[in-house]
Amino acid sequence: MFKPRTKRKSLRKKQMTQQPQERQMPILKSPREIQIMREAGRIVARVHQALRKTVEPGISTWDLEQVAVEVLHKYNSTSSFMGYRGFPGQICVSVNDELVHGIPSKRRILKSGDVVSIDVGSRYRGFIGDSAWSYPVGKISETAQKLMKITEESLYAGIKQAVPGKRVVDISRSIQRHVERNELHVVRGYTGHGVGRQMHESPQVLNYVTQDADAGYVLRPGLVIAIEPMVQVGTWKTKVLKDKWTVVSKDGSTAAHFEHTVAITNNGPEILTLP
Repeated sequence: MFKPRTKRKSLRKKQMTQQPQERQMPILKSPREIQIMREAGRIVARVHQALRKTVEPGISTWDLEQVAVEVLHKYNSTSSFMGYRGFPGQICVSVNDELVHGIPSKRRILKSGDVVSIDVGSRYRGFIGDSAWSYPVGKISETAQKLMKITEESLYAGIKQAVPGKRVVDISRSIQRHVERNELHVVRGYTGHGVGRQMHESPQVLNYVTQDADAGYVLRPGLVIAIEPMVQVGTWKTKVLKDKWTVVSKDGSTAAHFEHTVAITNNGPEILTLP
């Protein structure tokens, strides 16, 4: 995910979401390149299948990372997160009020009632697959259930708009409308993005409507983007913890994160991160 462009000079340089200083034209992919990205995406989907079976009370976030690494290596892939801008983990594992960029740890033990969001990136034959999903740990509250349901629904509402001739802002509007109609909050500080040989390419794909230049970009066949609504219960505001990575909701309320890598085609959107 990107951090939206801003003129402020105080952005943390280590954040995985920080985007390049200069705007770049979106890179359209050939059918052959999309096929490779489809394979990279399937690997990510297989990682999530394994993680879904593993998530339960008593498991550490480090344990989840080990499962992910085993699957990545099984399919001759590597993590696209490890070392990116200095990130110290193979995957991002964020719990409850943690929105994104949680660092796997042996000391962080999941318990019943938690919501854990796991972001997985694979590098395969020079291309990236990227997908995040939020999972319940044991029995979760009705509020958490609603948060996860609405966030996932907003992802598919955004994907529905990912067709040639539409604009990036159509994706953004669809996500924001669904979230806010259900009295939840779209995070402003982090966004979706183009993806290809690099994890973060143009255009930015915001989850809310803005006048930013990328918002008006017309979607064309060959474009591949990561659509990833990030939603919180109590506020859209976030802060970064002292580890310089973990992003949490400013009011401590629960967060959810869902993401697919999607190719724009003449036949409509194709989700590349499916098994």
